[in-house]
Amino acid sequence: MLRQYELVDLVKSYDPDADEDALNRAYVFAMKKHGAQLRASGDPYYSHPVEVAGILTKFKLDCASVIAGLLHDTVEDTDTTVEEVRQLFGDQVASLVDGLTKLAMIEQKSTYTKQAENFRKLLLAMSEDIRVLLIKLADRLHNMRTLHFLAPEKRTRIARETLDIYAPLAERIGMQEVKSELEELAFCELYKEAHDSIIARLNFLREQGSNLVPKIIEALKKDMEDNGVKCQVTGREKTPYSIWRKMQQKNASFEQLSDIMAFRICVDDIATCYQALGIIHSKYHMVPRRFKDYISTPKPNGYQSIHTGVIGPENTRIEVQIRTFEMHEIAEKGIAAHWAYKQGQKAEGKNFRWIRELLEILERASNPEEFLENTKLEMYNDQVFCFTPKGDLIGLPVNSTPVDFAYAVHSSVGDTCVGAKINGEIRPLRTVLQNGDQVEILTSKAQHPSTEWERFVVTGKAKAAIRRYVRSSKRDQFIVLGQEILEKMFKNEGLEFSEKGLLAVMPNFEAESINDIYAKVGEGLISGWDVMKAVYPVYKQSKLEKVVKAIKVPSFRKIKKKNAEPLKIEGLIPGMAMHFAGCCHPLPGDRIVGIVTTGKGVAVHRADCKALERFAGEPERWLDIAWGEGAENQSHTGRLKLMLSNEPGSLGEISNIMARNNANISNLNIVYRTVSYFEIMVDVEVKNLDHLNSIIADLKSSKAVSYVARSA
Repeated sequence: MLRQYELVDLVKSYDPDADEDALNRAYVFAMKKHGAQLRASGDPYYSHPVEVAGILTKFKLDCASVIAGLLHDTVEDTDTTVEEVRQLFGDQVASLVDGLTKLAMIEQKSTYTKQAENFRKLLLAMSEDIRVLLIKLADRLHNMRTLHFLAPEKRTRIARETLDIYAPLAERIGMQEVKSELEELAFCELYKEAHDSIIARLNFLREQGSNLVPKIIEALKKDMEDNGVKCQVTGREKTPYSIWRKMQQKNASFEQLSDIMAFRICVDDIATCYQALGIIHSKYHMVPRRFKDYISTPKPNGYQSIHTGVIGPENTRIEVQIRTFEMHEIAEKGIAAHWAYKQGQKAEGKNFRWIRELLEILERASNPEEFLENTKLEMYNDQVFCFTPKGDLIGLPVNSTPVDFAYAVHSSVGDTCVGAKINGEIRPLRTVLQNGDQVEILTSKAQHPSTEWERFVVTGKAKAAIRRYVRSSKRDQFIVLGQEILEKMFKNEGLEFSEKGLLAVMPNFEAESINDIYAKVGEGLISGWDVMKAVYPVYKQSKLEKVVKAIKVPSFRKIKKKNAEPLKIEGLIPGMAMHFAGCCHPLPGDRIVGIVTTGKGVAVHRADCKALERFAGEPERWLDIAWGEGAENQSHTGRLKLMLSNEPGSLGEISNIMARNNANISNLNIVYRTVSYFEIMVDVEVKNLDHLNSIIADLKSSKAVSYVARSA
């Protein structure tokens, strides 16, 4: 553990103007507050914040950051308050400590939820000051170094969290050394056998070719010198985790990887980088698809370098990285390489594009878990680079589609996307984009995000935007539906309906507005009867009880009152405020009844559906509904049960009959098959009941069909 004077000396070595007195006070304050607390290792707890502060000095962070590192656990684990930190060490330190403090008082059911909420707060804090992230990474790094002292279950959870969140975050700000160490420590914990196996293979290679690396370095140096290029050449092995990840991605063995050894050529300027590349490619055979130019197209974290795979000196497959000395400094130290805090400046995280993108996801997420899920997708940087028609470069994750591209350009472009031209050709929206594709997004003001898009988009931003729209449109439909339900119920019972009455009972239903009540009724979270009872409490003991008592077996006929009006509903959309029940497949022409279903609005059933028996004791959930105008203009799914001869051409005959009747088969399932016949269930898209009956009649006339009937 660093001693007090050693820590001060380290800070003063790169920042002579650092507040020595504040550093000393913070060191003593942390020791005093953590007192007799012990870590799982048995060491005094204050050794942890001291080591965190020591790691921050290696980043050469400013005095305020180092003090925040010393104090980062005091608010969470002791009786210290943020206000106390502010009074003793100033606003800047207090803000950093507050950003790092976990939401320890949050009462959440699951560890995952707590993790998601903590990460959400961390993001908000680092959007204000990126130093929060650097301190958090130092904290996580020391915790990972001492992970072996914890219980196995806790080790696994922390290691998984590190691999999923903190290592990608370190990579995003270009801190390669921190990222690599976090990955290695987590990899060793989560996949110890794989880790040990790769280590053994690397040791074997070292033994077999002990002088191979120096030979390759000398050969590359000579190649550069012979062509008048001044440079520095170094060689290294890839980390076990990066080797393992490539083996997983490429489904390849250890021996099949071409870039286990990487050699770096550092030169003075960009022009010399490309000169060095020309020398390498002119002398050695390039490995196909192993060339990447991150100088012309930098990574989101600012990383710049040329990577190429070649059959190099000693006939060995190697990766050669070519960059300037300045690029190398940024590659190793990331954001700390061009630090501005020594001058007391504050760097807002919002200046970083990737943080802005995560903040957009946060705004669209309905809960912390959804945010964390989408963020994980966003942070892995295996990318493809595509161009807009104007030549702007858009970086996207592998397997991205035009919809992901559209949302990357702008949220409004994504919301109104109707099609895409890829390299001048109109292509489906689910097309997977490739490196170098030029993508033009076709838009329409009448277009809205489709729920189908979520099945193939891969970026967190696109997923969050689609889900937000679906939630919003669902709520709008729930509001309209809930209002209609209440108006009809009040009218049918002869009671006055007014929003003034609803305002008075809003607290009963934890509603902040009348629309909240409508939405809850439409979604089935509360019943219309409950609202009626709340508005007219006296009525609860008179007429309402008689009505409920009289309805012993609810049915379409019995619920319908003399003066009641059917609820006219048009544009029924499955999965939204209303949906068709899959148990009976109602069609226009069928008498229907609505059942309010929690979370899904109204389920539309045929009046003779057997499933309605389950709701016999809940009359408040029943709605008298009817097909609205225009229902027959939409396609509806009808289900048929058929018995066919098991002979060539039978299924073809069925398809011809469907085509002849302008119907489309949406699903076909073979239920049972024998030597002589087979039984199938067919879902067919039709206009109405008459349309389905016409198809049944045509099927009955076919020699291939021995039996056909409408199925529930």
